Amino acid sequence: MRANDWFDECQGNFFAAGLTYYTIFALFPLLMVGFSVAGFLLSRRPDVLRAIDNKIRHAVPGALGQQMLDLMNSAIAARASVGVIGLTVAVWVGLNWMSNLRLALTQLWRQNDGSHGYIRTKFSDLGAMVSSFVAIFATLALSAVAGAGPMARLLHALGLRDLPVLDAILRSVSLLVSFLLSWLVFGWMIARLPRDPVDVRSSVRAALLAAIGFELFKLVASIYLKSVLHSPAGATFGPVLGFMVFAYVTARLLLFATAWAATSNPGPPTTNP
Repeated sequence: MRANDWFDECQGNFFAAGLTYYTIFALFPLLMVGFSVAGFLLSRRPDVLRAIDNKIRHAVPGALGQQMLDLMNSAIAARASVGVIGLTVAVWVGLNWMSNLRLALTQLWRQNDGSHGYIRTKFSDLGAMVSSFVAIFATLALSAVAGAGPMARLLHALGLRDLPVLDAILRSVSLLVSFLLSWLVFGWMIARLPRDPVDVRSSVRAALLAAIGFELFKLVASIYLKSVLHSPAGATFGPVLGFMVFAYVTARLLLFATAWAATSNPGPPTTNP
């Protein structure tokens, strides 16, 4: 109850909504980078490009199919500029995302948001952003591999078939590693992303709470995606709505866990003037 009151007083919902906005906004430049990478790969694989060309002509004949081919060829021709623009915007959005995340955690710890210099702060935010994204993608990838289908395909690629015991062991190990990585990421964010050092023990306990909630939410999200992808409308809007909810719930989990850590901290928090 005290943590919930602390969360409301520090405008936790407001910060969670802001982080969700920057997360969704970051999708567009990341898609531009992805299209640029695909363009570079296709430009070096003319056989694959011809296969895609033939499939588009077969699936969409006539003028519409030609327009799609022209659009694809123009995107491949402009792959370098698209990649540079996308990467630049992605870095700018990511820095704003990290800056707002650190501001939110600092406020929840009731610290003074003192300036450490613009250049130093931005380089610190850049390093924190890269390490955070790598860790988040790693835990999501491990959770995906732990599924029955991906694990079966992985074992098949390794030449290991009809081994249910090994499949169960590997899935359990993947889930355990994913949970430990989530715990580590949340603990690092709660304890090290605020502008000033905070109590590590309470941060670790709060990170454990956030990691459990995050793993349970990922399980629910995977069930949701499997249920909505069967219909055309669900396949179109389901992933987008699911990603928005995922971003908001994850941000709220992190911020609420930080509020819990701040209220369980034995030392008096630093209050804003």
